[in-house]
Amino acid sequence: MVSRRLFLQSSAAVAITAASPVHRAWATNAPGITDAEIKIGQSFPYSGPASGYGAIARAEAAYFKMINEKGGINGRKLNLISLDDGYSAPKTVELTRRLIEEDRVAFIFQTFGGFTNLAIRPYLNENKVPQLFGAAGADQLDDPQHFPWTVGFNPATSTEGRIYTKHILATKPDAKIGVLYQNDQLGKTFLAGVRDALGDQNAGMLVKEVSYEVAEPTVDSQVVTLQGAGVDALIIAATSKAAAQAIRKVYDIGWTPDRYLFFGAASIAGTLKPAGLEKSKGLVTAGYFKDPTVPTWQDDPGFKEWTAFATKYMSPTDVREAFAVYGFTAAATMVHVLEQCGDDLSRENILRQALAIKDLELPMLLPGVKINTSPDNYFLIRQLQLARFNGEMWEPFGELISG
Repeated sequence: MVSRRLFLQSSAAVAITAASPVHRAWATNAPGITDAEIKIGQSFPYSGPASGYGAIARAEAAYFKMINEKGGINGRKLNLISLDDGYSAPKTVELTRRLIEEDRVAFIFQTFGGFTNLAIRPYLNENKVPQLFGAAGADQLDDPQHFPWTVGFNPATSTEGRIYTKHILATKPDAKIGVLYQNDQLGKTFLAGVRDALGDQNAGMLVKEVSYEVAEPTVDSQVVTLQGAGVDALIIAATSKAAAQAIRKVYDIGWTPDRYLFFGAASIAGTLKPAGLEKSKGLVTAGYFKDPTVPTWQDDPGFKEWTAFATKYMSPTDVREAFAVYGFTAAATMVHVLEQCGDDLSRENILRQALAIKDLELPMLLPGVKINTSPDNYFLIRQLQLARFNGEMWEPFGELISG
């Protein structure tokens, strides 16, 4: 039962279909659920300025395919309908309404982007549809009092901003800090974390903050402005395309600040290779899953599980793609929640189980990183570890940092 509106561009990223052609009536309390399938909705940027993140959705579709080949979840196959929103909030709203009202999915899974998730949040909460594990870390997504049906996946972006700033304070206390940020909830909450970590005492260390719009073709002028302000510690709170441009421009103009990169743009294949591996050398980020390019993990049981999955269900390049690892981890989390639901797949119980995850350990999470949720904390990932790019791979350093 493949949706006629799929825009996926990879054979691995097609709708996951139910094995049985029989269509049973929907349960009155469980839209999108039959005895044969669980229908899941998603919009994702397969085109547009964030198209490089498509490996996430491809990995999720592939993971669900693997689960289906193993018999599904309690005998039900996963039917993922994933549509291209081009990283445009109006398109995300349009497609989300279509998924709920026409395709009758049970819930929305892993919509990409802070502003896109916030755009669909009122509609989904008004209709009591779970909006699960959004691929975003905007702090505003954690608002259970007003939007109890919305659960993010990524660490809060303000937490990441605080971590980088505290590292700068500890290693370069006389730094002149500059921030390049995407002019939306992602960048603004990241910047808020920087300011919070500096506090009133060190507020003067933030000498320049420059934003860019998603639709801008380049961020070259913003980089030059930051250099001109005397910045010697640069925080790049940007998605993959703009981050790659910034890294390349900083190097090309001979500027050598300490550089910190938003983890959501830390993919070697998606960001650093386009920027230039040599030009990316020395970057610092903060992550929570095992880098598929690091030899340290080659004998790790979790890494072997990832490699077996990616080799069978994805392309050879995806085996070393960090975005694909992220999708693998998000999909495994979703499967865990559905398994915990048992036969009660009402929207209410799906949300209830999504908010009752306790110390979940998954193959590609860093040692010690566990997924937890509760009714008063909707962010799944709360631990990060700093890593530095050596020109070939990310090298972790220091201890896990809890946010």
